[in-house]
Amino acid sequence: MTHPLEGILETALYAGDLDAAEAFYGGVLGLEKVTRHGNRHLFYRCGAGILLIFNPAETTKPVAAGALPVPSHGATGAGHACFRVRGEEIDAVVLRLQRAGVTIESDFRWPNGARSIYFRDPAGNSLECAEPRLWNLE
Repeated sequence: MTHPLEGILETALYAGDLDAAEAFYGGVLGLEKVTRHGNRHLFYRCGAGILLIFNPAETTKPVAAGALPVPSHGATGAGHACFRVRGEEIDAVVLRLQRAGVTIESDFRWPNGARSIYFRDPAGNSLECAEPRLWNLE
C-alpha cells in the first residue's frame, strides 16, 4: 500500500524584509514568482512545489474577518530549506551565488557521495542545494 502523503507540496520560510527576500529568491536564485501580497507574503514556484516566504510580523496577527480561514503562524530564528539540484548543476549554482556576493558556508560530500552546498538568504535562513541521491531519490 502506498502512503497517502505523496510529498511536500509547499515549504515555508520567514523573512521580515520581503523586498530583500524578493530580490534574493527571484533575482539571485531565479525562482518564478507566483504572487506577492503586500508585506505579508511571497510565493515562488520551485520544481513541483511552492516555496512560501512569509513576513512573521504579519502572519502572527489574528485572521481578519472575511479573510481566508488560515490560522495565524510564524517563526523566529533561522529556518532551513534544501533545494533539489542535479549534481552536474551544483557548480553553476555556486557560481551564480558567488557572483551575487553570497557566501558558501559549506560545500561537501556526504558519506553516500551526494554533494551539498549551504548558504544563507538575507533573513538568515539556512539554505542548501543537494543532489537527490542524498536521500536516495534519484
